[in-house]
Amino acid sequence: MADVPANLEALLRECHVPALLPALVHMTGDADFWLRPEWRPVYEPLTKGDTAIPDDAQAEICRLAAVAIREHLAGKPLAMPNPPIDVLRRQMDFVAGESIPEQYTDFLVDELALKGESTKDPKATHHLPREGARKLKVLVVGAGMSGILTGIRLAEAGVPFEIVDKNPDVGGTWFENTYPGCRVDNSNHMYSYSFEPSHDWPQHYSPQPVLLKYFRGVVDKYDLRRKIRFETMVETLAWDDARSVWRATLKSRDGRSEVVEANAVVTAVGQLNRPRFPDIEGRETFAGPSFHSAEWRHDVDLKGKRVAVIGTGASAYQFVPEIAPDVAHLTVFQRNPPWGLPVAHYHEDVPPGMKWTLEHVPFYDKWYRFWLFWSTTEGFLPNVKADPTWNGPPSTIGPENAELRETAVAALEAQLTDRPDLVDKVIPSYPIGGKRAVLDNGVWLAALKRPNVSLVTDKVVRITPMGVVTADGTEHAADVLIYGTGFQASNFLSFLKVKGRGGRDLHESWGGDARAYLGLTHPGFPNLFTIYGPNTNIVVNGSIIFFSECAVRYIVGALKLLAETGAVAMEPKQAVYDDFNRRVDEANAGWAWGSPNVSSWYKNQFGRVSQNWPYGLIDYWRATLAPNPDDFALERAKETA
Repeated sequence: MADVPANLEALLRECHVPALLPALVHMTGDADFWLRPEWRPVYEPLTKGDTAIPDDAQAEICRLAAVAIREHLAGKPLAMPNPPIDVLRRQMDFVAGESIPEQYTDFLVDELALKGESTKDPKATHHLPREGARKLKVLVVGAGMSGILTGIRLAEAGVPFEIVDKNPDVGGTWFENTYPGCRVDNSNHMYSYSFEPSHDWPQHYSPQPVLLKYFRGVVDKYDLRRKIRFETMVETLAWDDARSVWRATLKSRDGRSEVVEANAVVTAVGQLNRPRFPDIEGRETFAGPSFHSAEWRHDVDLKGKRVAVIGTGASAYQFVPEIAPDVAHLTVFQRNPPWGLPVAHYHEDVPPGMKWTLEHVPFYDKWYRFWLFWSTTEGFLPNVKADPTWNGPPSTIGPENAELRETAVAALEAQLTDRPDLVDKVIPSYPIGGKRAVLDNGVWLAALKRPNVSLVTDKVVRITPMGVVTADGTEHAADVLIYGTGFQASNFLSFLKVKGRGGRDLHESWGGDARAYLGLTHPGFPNLFTIYGPNTNIVVNGSIIFFSECAVRYIVGALKLLAETGAVAMEPKQAVYDDFNRRVDEANAGWAWGSPNVSSWYKNQFGRVSQNWPYGLIDYWRATLAPNPDDFALERAKETA
């Protein structure tokens, strides 16, 4: 039995009270008592929801909740651990503060594992025949978030596998990106594996070292290190038509090459892992240290230096405020301003009462995750959906988008009453959602307002040994040059040569316009699965871990299909692939990021949105429940004489 704090009521006031109420339904069985209409929350967008219920009501709720929680911790069992669907529906509607559409019920019950299991667990729906599983071997490329997840699920399914990673440790992007201020821009209570929640996140949006520690801990818990080959690059993948296996050429750090074979290959390398440098004349002539934010030079002391930063994307938004106080002068070169959405608690600590409630009150963590899930994903989608009848300014695409713009603009202007010269420079002219938005708690504009910081919006035309030259002819002197210019997002698997059936080259088949069926599979490339592949990026602040869990569930289902049918290879039919990508392109045109007057890394060199998923998360969840055998061409084993 857990110790009950003497100040329990005060601790409960520190939690997200709207999520506490449905948890108390499980505890007491009384939905009518806890889900009272007068207690139903009314949220302000982009807040942590802690003031969604009036203070006097919160005080009463916490007083009554403390009684029920003390009784439970003293030994009273849960009265309703598995509520009927009508009660679950009431709980969902209550926490969301609005009516959840009926079609979401089964999806959300599964996502929250409210019935004790989830379809993402291979033991629930994709249990492979033991003998069939043992005949398979899977090569996983990458030991970041998706690669770790793949290893866990393959181990649970009984499928032999090996993970290969170019780095000396796990963590992927959270191992590589170590720039000052690096942190996640999705709440950690959702940016975590659904089956491995952490109740001890120190902040709502944790910094890089904390995230790396989390993924290392998961790897150790599931004993994955022994299955990972570190400091090893996969240079080529070639499909052996005669033997129906992939032959992978691996190169270790010492330069030695080795060829390994696998029945299937899973690439888990993400979209944002290859730094992009701008094509600027003279870039190689700069005399001082220069580096990309993703390859931060910790050996370069910035104190007292003149530092130039090219780019104002998500990374710069985080590291500029960190380095600004220490440098002699900081010049920030901006091509287009990012949208900073006002999230006041972006750097706030998770209070002790919240941590205690997450750990000790049954189902509270699930309902809090549900609120985060709905408010920052599906519930947020109307804000970035284009209304074809909208006749507002081109900086908006619909009434909800316009309302969100007003909120964001007001928050930015409120920070600049003392610097009106910055207003036009930091308010974007494109719709919110057209490009990646960042989270704003005031530190970005506070940095730009510093006397030792200059924001330059003139075009950069040349780099010299001494600094950066802009279109007006000014040379901005610098001792250090930092690129915050993003990644080669559209160049999927650019580091890897892939040859499929008949020697078909993957990159040649793409022609610079990467596509995949469900972001995962490719005609002519049997048993090749790409997690976080083309058109699986999410825009409105959802957790990419959700997509990866859906993708891995689908991959395990595909391996099950191979094991049960005796097939040795599967690939999507060309017609299925073509129809899917046609529908994706049509749907992407209806969102802010698909607007023809918006350019961003969401679009490739042809102007096609190659990154983003244009539907709801529920649609990807349903599409990846299990592979439809009719979507695939299955190859049987060749008979031998």
